[in-house]
Amino acid sequence: MMNKTMTYIASLLLCIGSVSCGNNTKQQSQNTAEEQAIVSTGMEVDSLLANADSLAEKNITVQGICTHTCKHGAKKIFLMGSDDTQTIRIEAGELGQFSPDCVNSIVEVNGILKEQRIDENYLVQWEEQAKAQTEEKHGTGEAGCSTEKKARGETGNTTEERIADFRKKIAERKAKTGKDYLSFYFVEAESYKILE
Repeated sequence: MMNKTMTYIASLLLCIGSVSCGNNTKQQSQNTAEEQAIVSTGMEVDSLLANADSLAEKNITVQGICTHTCKHGAKKIFLMGSDDTQTIRIEAGELGQFSPDCVNSIVEVNGILKEQRIDENYLVQWEEQAKAQTEEKHGTGEAGCSTEKKARGETGNTTEERIADFRKKIAERKAKTGKDYLSFYFVEAESYKILE
């Protein structure tokens, strides 16, 4: 009798375990389906930026108003979300360049979301390039491209001020989260189309 009871209890526990495991698998597949829906359908810039850390290195589709095209060959555009603090840089990559018609239009871009980390090593290299006068120039002077600076929340007007600003922000982030770098996200475009 005791043997039958133990066998019954073991069978019951096995069934409960397999049902809960099945539910866990179901939950995981629902989460994966939700993530795929976010990645495969066009999302707005605000949503992309809010979820960027979990979407890095994934293929995404994003829509926004193109506020700026890089004047150096239209190799970059910037898409704005709900306001000008919600902006993401889009790089043409293998596409070569973007059409000037993108500016002031709603543009949909498909590509890979990339993370750029700014840490102390990055800043030291930037300082060395500035001293050697080999740093990459964007915009009209050492202040840099104003649209890119705004997208990254920069306030400095010279290379030295910009680097000092990044160091301050890195120190603040390290104190809050323990991370000694800043993350900025951009999209390497694979295709794009002008919607309006």
